Amino acid sequence: MRATIYHNPRCSKSREALAMLHDAGADVSVVEYLKTPPTRDELARLYARAGMTPRAGLRTAEPAAKALKDADDAAILDAMAADPILIERPLVETDKGVRLGRPSEAIREIL
Repeated sequence: MRATIYHNPRCSKSREALAMLHDAGADVSVVEYLKTPPTRDELARLYARAGMTPRAGLRTAEPAAKALKDADDAAILDAMAADPILIERPLVETDKGVRLGRPSEAIREIL
Protein backbone atom coordinates (compact mmCIF):
# COMPACT_ATOMS: atom_id res chain seq x y z
CA MET A 1 0.00 0.00 0.00
CA ARG A 2 1.20 3.46 -0.88
CA ALA A 3 0.50 6.40 1.40
CA THR A 4 1.30 10.09 1.46
CA ILE A 5 1.43 11.95 4.74
CA TYR A 6 1.46 15.73 5.00
CA HIS A 7 3.70 15.79 8.02
CA ASN A 8 5.18 18.10 10.62
CA PRO A 9 7.96 16.25 12.46
CA ARG A 10 7.51 18.55 15.48
CA CYS A 11 3.89 17.39 15.95
CA SER A 12 3.25 14.33 18.14
CA LYS A 13 0.04 13.43 16.26
CA SER A 14 1.91 13.60 12.98
CA ARG A 15 4.73 11.40 14.30
CA GLU A 16 2.15 8.97 15.65
CA ALA A 17 0.42 8.78 12.27
CA LEU A 18 3.72 8.20 10.47
CA ALA A 19 4.56 5.35 12.87
CA MET A 20 1.11 3.86 12.26
CA LEU A 21 1.71 3.91 8.50
CA HIS A 22 5.11 2.26 8.87
CA ASP A 23 3.66 -0.37 11.24
CA ALA A 24 1.02 -1.15 8.62
CA GLY A 25 3.77 -1.77 6.07
CA ALA A 26 2.88 1.21 3.90
CA ASP A 27 5.26 2.60 1.29
CA VAL A 28 5.14 6.16 2.66
CA SER A 29 5.88 9.41 0.89
CA VAL A 30 6.48 12.08 3.51
CA VAL A 31 5.68 15.66 2.59
CA GLU A 32 6.89 18.14 5.19
CA TYR A 33 4.13 20.55 4.27
CA LEU A 34 5.71 23.56 6.00
CA LYS A 35 8.76 23.19 3.71
CA THR A 36 6.87 21.97 0.63
CA PRO A 37 3.29 23.19 0.96
CA PRO A 38 0.52 21.69 -1.15
CA THR A 39 -1.07 24.02 -3.67
CA ARG A 40 -4.51 25.45 -3.18
CA ASP A 41 -5.87 23.02 -5.80
CA GLU A 42 -4.17 20.07 -4.10
CA LEU A 43 -5.68 21.05 -0.76
CA ALA A 44 -9.13 21.35 -2.35
CA ARG A 45 -8.70 17.90 -3.91
CA LEU A 46 -7.55 16.33 -0.63
CA TYR A 47 -10.41 17.81 1.39
CA ALA A 48 -12.98 16.81 -1.24
CA ARG A 49 -11.61 13.28 -1.25
CA ALA A 50 -11.76 13.23 2.56
CA GLY A 51 -15.37 14.42 2.47
CA MET A 52 -14.52 17.41 4.63
CA THR A 53 -14.62 21.15 4.23
CA PRO A 54 -11.52 23.32 4.19
CA ARG A 55 -12.78 24.83 7.47
CA ALA A 56 -12.60 21.35 9.05
CA GLY A 57 -8.95 21.21 7.92
CA LEU A 58 -8.10 24.63 9.38
CA ARG A 59 -5.71 24.69 12.31
CA THR A 60 -7.82 27.01 14.44
CA ALA A 61 -5.24 27.25 17.24
CA GLU A 62 -3.06 29.43 15.02
CA PRO A 63 -3.43 33.19 15.54
CA ALA A 64 -3.86 33.77 11.78
CA ALA A 65 -6.94 31.51 11.80
CA LYS A 66 -8.88 34.07 13.84
CA ALA A 67 -9.09 36.34 10.78
CA LEU A 68 -10.84 33.49 8.92
CA LYS A 69 -13.72 33.21 11.39
CA ASP A 70 -16.33 34.28 8.82
CA ALA A 71 -14.40 33.29 5.68
CA ASP A 72 -15.78 31.02 3.00
CA ASP A 73 -14.02 27.86 1.79
CA ALA A 74 -12.27 29.68 -1.05
CA ALA A 75 -10.74 32.24 1.30
CA ILE A 76 -9.68 29.51 3.73
CA LEU A 77 -7.95 27.57 0.93
CA ASP A 78 -6.22 30.76 -0.24
CA ALA A 79 -5.00 31.43 3.32
CA MET A 80 -3.75 27.85 3.77
CA ALA A 81 -1.86 27.98 0.48
CA ALA A 82 -0.27 31.29 1.49
CA ASP A 83 0.49 30.23 5.08
CA PRO A 84 0.69 26.42 5.43
CA ILE A 85 0.90 26.59 9.24
CA LEU A 86 -2.91 26.95 8.97
CA ILE A 87 -3.23 23.38 7.65
CA GLU A 88 -4.28 20.93 10.35
CA ARG A 89 -2.10 17.85 10.44
CA PRO A 90 -1.47 15.10 9.80
CA LEU A 91 -3.33 14.62 6.54
CA VAL A 92 -2.90 11.11 5.09
CA GLU A 93 -3.85 9.83 1.63
CA THR A 94 -3.98 6.23 0.43
CA ASP A 95 -5.81 4.51 -2.41
CA LYS A 96 -8.72 4.10 -0.01
CA GLY A 97 -9.13 7.79 0.72
CA VAL A 98 -7.90 10.75 2.73
CA ARG A 99 -8.17 11.25 6.49
CA LEU A 100 -7.12 13.90 8.94
CA GLY A 101 -5.27 12.09 11.71
CA ARG A 102 -7.14 13.74 14.57
CA PRO A 103 -7.76 11.40 16.19
CA SER A 104 -4.99 9.17 14.89
CA GLU A 105 -7.35 6.19 14.76
CA ALA A 106 -9.14 7.81 11.81
CA ILE A 107 -6.19 6.82 9.64
CA ARG A 108 -6.96 3.14 10.20
CA GLU A 109 -10.08 3.63 8.03
CA ILE A 110 -7.89 4.04 4.95
CA LEU A 111 -5.21 1.42 5.65
